[in-house]
Amino acid sequence: MLKKLVHGDSAMRSTGRCRKVRFQVPITAAGLVLALALVGFHPVWAEEPMPMASARIPADRMQQYSDLAVTWLQEYLRIDTTNPPGHEIKAVEFYKKILDQEGIENQVFEYTPGRGDLWARLPHTSAKVERPIVLLNHMDVVTSDAAHWKVPPFSGEIKDGWLWGRGAQDMKDEGLAQLVVMVMLKREKAALDRDVIFLAVSDEEAEGTGTDWFIAHQRSLLENAEFLINEGGENLLQDGKVKYVGVDVGEKTTFWLHVVAHGRPGHASRPNAESAPNRLVHALDKILAYQTPLRVLPVVEEFLQDMAPYEPPEQAREYRNIRKAIEDEKFRREVVNDESLNFLLRDTISLTMLGGSEQTNVIPPEAWANLDVRILPGGNPERLLEKLREIVGDLNVTIEPLNAEFRHANYSPTNTALYEAIKKVSAKYFPGTPVVPHITSGYTENQRYRPLGIDAYGFNPYTATEEEGNTEHGNDERIRVEEVRRGPRILFDVVASVAGTR
Repeated sequence: MLKKLVHGDSAMRSTGRCRKVRFQVPITAAGLVLALALVGFHPVWAEEPMPMASARIPADRMQQYSDLAVTWLQEYLRIDTTNPPGHEIKAVEFYKKILDQEGIENQVFEYTPGRGDLWARLPHTSAKVERPIVLLNHMDVVTSDAAHWKVPPFSGEIKDGWLWGRGAQDMKDEGLAQLVVMVMLKREKAALDRDVIFLAVSDEEAEGTGTDWFIAHQRSLLENAEFLINEGGENLLQDGKVKYVGVDVGEKTTFWLHVVAHGRPGHASRPNAESAPNRLVHALDKILAYQTPLRVLPVVEEFLQDMAPYEPPEQAREYRNIRKAIEDEKFRREVVNDESLNFLLRDTISLTMLGGSEQTNVIPPEAWANLDVRILPGGNPERLLEKLREIVGDLNVTIEPLNAEFRHANYSPTNTALYEAIKKVSAKYFPGTPVVPHITSGYTENQRYRPLGIDAYGFNPYTATEEEGNTEHGNDERIRVEEVRRGPRILFDVVASVAGTR
């Protein structure tokens, strides 16, 4: 009824103030009271929402930024930074050339020959000073076999509406979006309450030496930052609609294990029941049959409750009360086969590598396997290791950690200014889509920055279908060109919102 009675001015005001509203209310006592109440209290529906920062950029300039994003990402994907060996200094030179041209302060740190980090900064411009925000990305990519790709992995080719190349999903696409955001903030002379720091590091896909070196030797350049945006998160596109905007607030941590079985060697023509390979197979069978205890983290509970309205009725009931659901034996069995849910509720164990004899007719004295174990925040790796040794129960089988140092998993809260900015911007670009906190199954370097007092989040400004997302670390890695054009604008609005741009 109110929609019929209230008519607002059509002109949009960029000031963010309440716009003028004309009322046509029947002249009755009740109508007069209603009109006075509405005028006096300025209800939410009469407010004109603050426009996104990018909405104040002329269309022709936004077009230029989108064009630059496509061109620069093509150039970036053509730089082979496969790790090992990395050679990220070539990517550093790519970034530095653009930053120098734009007049953005930057420094290069070649911490070992051919490998380096790049730091850049846009200083705050207002009298009100908040702690900085860091835009973090890594320049290295995983290996690729061109024989299994439709286009060469380092071609940066545009084909069938996609931009192809190793790193198109992980994470040269996001690094490029961060670069474009820095350029946009600089060219648009954005008023900033915070320094905006751009940090590109080497070796994330292997040892993390780039981040470790930077924290150890140049920590002061992080300037006691409050927020950090890195890879992670997921904006799942299904049937042309974004199902959810997932913000990575935490990650599981790796606890890799090396299993070695010892046995009597000999000629393979005479089977030996107690051989090292046989002992290894029996041990692995017990380990893989073991189901680690289910455990509900508060952030996972929040995620599932947020997703419940979008699930079928039975699943929605389980998601709304996940702590009760995990007590049900039937549900526990279902979790094991649900890859999207299983890793959220337990520590996981995956068999990834096997080794034994180098000849088919030789029974070796040792056989080995590697296990990729992922621990939830708050998990106890030592207790899990002890449990696995107990399950195997064979003195001829040893299980030892591969990690030189175990990093305890951590996560950031959801009640921060950056998280709220992501929610606000996402509501603008993806109306009606839930923004949900997420624990990712993979490791990111957010783990290394949170202990410094930084609230670190994985946020991806691009959407991707399940098929596109699965090309990360796989064959035919690619991203839709339309996403390359739009993604930097979304990230710009997030950064501009939290950095104080008016």
